[in-house]
Amino acid sequence: MNFHRLLLAGLLLLQGAVAVRAADGPGKSMAAVLQPFVDEGTLAGAVTLVASKEKVLSLEVVGYSDVKERKAMKTDALFWIASMSKPMTATALMMLVDEGKLAIEDPVEKYLPEFKGQMLGVEQDQEHVLLKKPLRPITVKDILSHSSGLPFMSRVERKIDTFSLRTATISYALTPLKTQPGSKYDYSNAGINTVGRIVEVVSGMPYEAFMEQRLFKPLGMKDTTFWPTASQLKRLAKSYKPNAAKDGLEETTIDQLTYPLTDRKRGPSPAGGYFSTALDVSIFCRMILNGGVYGGKRYVSEAAVRQMTSTQTGTLLDKDKRENGYGLGWSTSRKASEQAVIPGSCGHGGAYATHMGIDPKRGLVTVFMVQHAGYPGTNGAKIQPAFLKAAEGLKSE
Repeated sequence: MNFHRLLLAGLLLLQGAVAVRAADGPGKSMAAVLQPFVDEGTLAGAVTLVASKEKVLSLEVVGYSDVKERKAMKTDALFWIASMSKPMTATALMMLVDEGKLAIEDPVEKYLPEFKGQMLGVEQDQEHVLLKKPLRPITVKDILSHSSGLPFMSRVERKIDTFSLRTATISYALTPLKTQPGSKYDYSNAGINTVGRIVEVVSGMPYEAFMEQRLFKPLGMKDTTFWPTASQLKRLAKSYKPNAAKDGLEETTIDQLTYPLTDRKRGPSPAGGYFSTALDVSIFCRMILNGGVYGGKRYVSEAAVRQMTSTQTGTLLDKDKRENGYGLGWSTSRKASEQAVIPGSCGHGGAYATHMGIDPKRGLVTVFMVQHAGYPGTNGAKIQPAFLKAAEGLKSE
């Protein structure tokens, strides 16, 4: 899916509520807009949330978390957010940058010596591989912005949770680069997982412990985890994909993960392993929208927020003639304000169609939580835009 678009408004949860709307919000509710997609069998169910810096403007549910059992979707439903994990990982690293413990211009090998001497692949067929030394080593900025030349994943990774971070990053270091560092945008889970490993080494803590102690627990993100508990699994929305005829949905598993999901032997994936709720995701986005502050506490500096949400890839994403870009762990827009802390709309999507967006001009956050590995028919592409269009009517004040 396109991670560099549809970034309009914001979301948050009122505990125990089923649907909350701004009293003076114009137009249809989010649920009413999305219900036709449920009725036609294109959408199983969704949780939508829109928020300003200060409060929840809308929280609504539609459809089912389990279609077969006709189990109604609830606001606290849990979802695999996949690549929405990437901005969270980037934020953790920038917290360490704020503390002066590393710089994004540093070579990765400064913190992970296994990357010393990494080679560039220049020619390959069934009989041989030709390697040469790259013009320069990959940097922390390269791996944050998907311009390192690392592949999406290494040859030995079967799932995104196959290995520990230490083992996974050794496999990346032993993999030849696909392109010269900094020369091409190439979306890479390997790069962001390497960011997570750097967080471990620099902080002296396991990556998942750093995230929990420094970010999630202080923010109140109680449902964001790699390993859902048995209780949380009861709230996990079922996953769906188009059926063979492409005219409806069928239940599926999350094919990038190893089951059972509660198994702590599954490795953490900073690039795409987290589960979360609309509430948790919105809290994280509100902190970023507020320049790194939430609940009166600063988590990351304004300078770090600006770096993360500013396009770092230049014109490398210009193939479709759009103003898309990528920052440090965030999808970005090059239509920017030089004065703003967040220069332009930014956000990120996940493999099963979840999405979070920040619109600094309107002062809004949007969160769209579904669990779909694709939609059947031609109407699937209209679902998220329909939500975002409805969210346009909400005001941040």
